[in-house]
Amino acid sequence: MSDSALQTEFEFTLPKGYVDDEGNVHKEGRMRLATAADEIQPLNDPKVQENSSYLSIVLLSRVVTQLGTIDDVTPEIIESLFVTDLAYLEELYGRANDATTDLADALELAEQQAGAGTPEPGNEMTR
Repeated sequence: MSDSALQTEFEFTLPKGYVDDEGNVHKEGRMRLATAADEIQPLNDPKVQENSSYLSIVLLSRVVTQLGTIDDVTPEIIESLFVTDLAYLEELYGRANDATTDLADALELAEQQAGAGTPEPGNEMTR
């Protein structure tokens, strides 16, 4: 058995950032690992039942715990992301929740896939 603790939440930086109604750009955020409920409960959402592509929007709104100064990340916020940022979060989610992938590797790979380059200082994994 390993002595290291399981890391369940980590910081990220979006390639472009979410622009709120006041024009503020929110790039830094936090994502936690998904639970079984995170993947099951969105299936009851009427928008997901109408369009299965909406599942990733609802799912990401459940696991992204902070985006800049925003602590309540809603599906509407995820919908408003630039396509590059949505792809970044989807890639990060997939790799972070893959039991065979290390979270630090997931963050680095998501940034590379999104064209964000190398991780910026302050993007350390947290517990």
